[in-house]
Amino acid sequence: MLNVVGRTLVALPLAALILASAPAQAEEQSKPSAFEPAEEQAIREIVRQYLLDHPEVLIESLQAFQEREKLAAEARQREALKRQMTALTEDPDDPVLGNPDGDVTIVEFFDYRCPYCKRVADGLRTTVEEDGNIRLVMKEFPILGPDSQLAARAALAAVEQGLYEEFHFALMTAPGKITESGLMTVAEGVGLDTDRLKRDMESEEIGAMIAKNIAMAQSLNITGTPAFVIGEQIVPGALDMRTLRSLIAEVRAGSS
Repeated sequence: MLNVVGRTLVALPLAALILASAPAQAEEQSKPSAFEPAEEQAIREIVRQYLLDHPEVLIESLQAFQEREKLAAEARQREALKRQMTALTEDPDDPVLGNPDGDVTIVEFFDYRCPYCKRVADGLRTTVEEDGNIRLVMKEFPILGPDSQLAARAALAAVEQGLYEEFHFALMTAPGKITESGLMTVAEGVGLDTDRLKRDMESEEIGAMIAKNIAMAQSLNITGTPAFVIGEQIVPGALDMRTLRSLIAEVRAGSS
């Protein structure tokens, strides 16, 4: 039979892992202990001292746990993407830029107040135009406050006048804060009827479209802007155009 010290050395790796994970620790505490109370106290002291002497063990355990959680979250995101691909890419309510019959579909979730969205807008537009075979699905995702909601409503209302693309890119380059008067100035500049735009902005349909986009983003664990869906990948953040072109090439190679 192992003595207390021997049994402690056998249990040490498991104990360190338990200490590194609060949920696992709580679960273990609900099970009957394999040690006598005195033995358990001795083990706790030895483990505590071991971790104080070797903090890298705890750090490695936490890193391994975080990596497992990251991989699990990515797997859940991929599964959600597969389930919702049609709704994501073929929703008739979404504005579509570029080539409607393009061989590659890119979906962008964006916010008009997002500086990173503004940063990539011009390069994205140029890439789509130069390629000529990209279908760009626009997901209004106003998550940065009421001004973002206002701009998203105005942009979706511009669809009714056939000037969504012009208004979208004008907003992406407009300086300063978003205000209703500023939106109307930009709208006039691209040829929109601002009286009609104001009326259309208040429609329940536009509110439902924005709510649908937000729900879609949440289901895919998209929490910031910009975020792109390219092929079967979700790519968060301000994507540089070299990387974008590389991802487009990968999608085409995979479908050929």
